Amino acid sequence: MPSTQPPARVRDRLESLAPLRDRLESLAPLRDRLRSLPPPWLDAALAALVLVVQLWPFLSRDNPHGGPWHWWGYVVVVASAVPLVWRRRAPVAVLLAVLAAVSLYDVVDEVAAQPIWYGGLVATYTVAACSARLTGVVLLAVTVIGGLLLVGSSETALRGVVLFVTAYAIGRASAASRAHAAALEERAARLEHERRVEAERAAERERARIARDMHDILAHAVSLMVVQAEAGPVVVRSDPARAEAVFDAIAAAGRDAMVQLRRTLDALKEEAGPRAPRPTLGDLAALPGQVTGTGLDVAVSVSGEPRPLLPDVEVAVYRVAQEALTNVIKHAGATRAEIRLVWQDDTLMISITDDGRGSGASLPAGGNGLIGIRERAAALGGTATAGSRTDGPGFRVLVRLPLAEAVRA
Repeated sequence: MPSTQPPARVRDRLESLAPLRDRLESLAPLRDRLRSLPPPWLDAALAALVLVVQLWPFLSRDNPHGGPWHWWGYVVVVASAVPLVWRRRAPVAVLLAVLAAVSLYDVVDEVAAQPIWYGGLVATYTVAACSARLTGVVLLAVTVIGGLLLVGSSETALRGVVLFVTAYAIGRASAASRAHAAALEERAARLEHERRVEAERAAERERARIARDMHDILAHAVSLMVVQAEAGPVVVRSDPARAEAVFDAIAAAGRDAMVQLRRTLDALKEEAGPRAPRPTLGDLAALPGQVTGTGLDVAVSVSGEPRPLLPDVEVAVYRVAQEALTNVIKHAGATRAEIRLVWQDDTLMISITDDGRGSGASLPAGGNGLIGIRERAAALGGTATAGSRTDGPGFRVLVRLPLAEAVRA
């Protein structure tokens, strides 16, 4: 297997650059401090630096004509550097002022040679970085053409063109980099906003789910306890032995409701402890035992080939059957009900029928329980219908759930 280590020559080169890298890293606090300064201060410091650099030929060279340099050169150098203080606020005006000053430098002969006009380069960079592209291109063309006309030496003119074009290119690259960074920041802010909105929507959906669960739990348990408690006095007088079973059923319904409510409320806690298992399809067989003593005989049947479902789907199936039974106990006056699961190739059918009085109410116009059944089915991509049976007296709730996304992989 080939080695992943770099060649010795490259390794030595990297090691030789380590001191430079360490020095640059040590300057990072200073760089950050400079960036934190107000822009006018930075521009004033840059103008002062350019002024010193452009005055350097006057300080480091002797006048070949003897005596001091002509005062005109000092005036032009200062006039070409001072406008840089306002380079961010008026980049075009600053560039024109600098170019105008530089063009007057050679009016007199007794001035020091100026090979590079740094003020013009800085002003050109600023125009490219802060102004529109068309404006920058026009000013660059004016600068280049003016330089070619005013400079006598072709070598000097070529060097000046290369320098000013380079300054303009660096400025455009800086503008593009800032625009890209701004676009990334805007996109990040938009994504963060969308994430918060989605989190709020998810929280609303979770609160709605918990509200439906609490409604189903309370409605089922309270309905059982009310029906059995109302029958209690009659049973006590006519059949004391059966009365004991009725009161045991009331207590069992209350305990079951407390357990399920505690489990649901634990979901709202940030640091919930171990939770009781959520209802599953296997718990459907226990529903008939919960209605013992209400006079309702409940049967559970399954046809087709069962398949493992996702936990949320199993909870939804259990809650649908539980809520439908609660409605039967509260409103139907039925003596018999049936919960039937029909497994098909791509659909799970949940049918809850009774032999009670029936109802002409449709699902959307029904109570909160029927609306909750519809919402549970819709959340899983299914449908729910409810109404009077066509094959005899009674009421029927029919829920169809697609299995394409409900079956556990």
